[in-house]
Amino acid sequence: MKVENKVTPNEEQINGFLEDPEIGPISMVNLLKYKEKAIYDDGRDTNLSGEEAYGLYAAEVINLVEKYGGEFLFAGKVNRLMLGEVDEMWDSIAIAKYPNRKAMFEMTMDPEYQKIHVHRDAGLEGQLNIETI
Repeated sequence: MKVENKVTPNEEQINGFLEDPEIGPISMVNLLKYKEKAIYDDGRDTNLSGEEAYGLYAAEVINLVEKYGGEFLFAGKVNRLMLGEVDEMWDSIAIAKYPNRKAMFEMTMDPEYQKIHVHRDAGLEGQLNIETI
């Protein structure tokens, strides 16, 4: 099994997500890997760790998830692997529930989301985002 963390979905993943927007409710399981030090695309100087930068995003995205009818179900730090094997562990896990794919997509298009997304990109080395129904 190949496991590869990414920051953005590929074209096939986006198209699959947009294929049936009314599917739901969905829960998104986020396996998060942080950069050691945050790196902003605009080149700003920062002393934030990747986890701290992602925390700025997380603090605001909670409100947006709720604005679009969703809720956060769980967030926590990864402690250890109980079963199975991976080359490298993730740092944190978060699970958010949305009424349907359309609600999640609309949230990502919201100007408020676009504004805070810079912290997500600055802080994440990559992630797996797993849709469940």
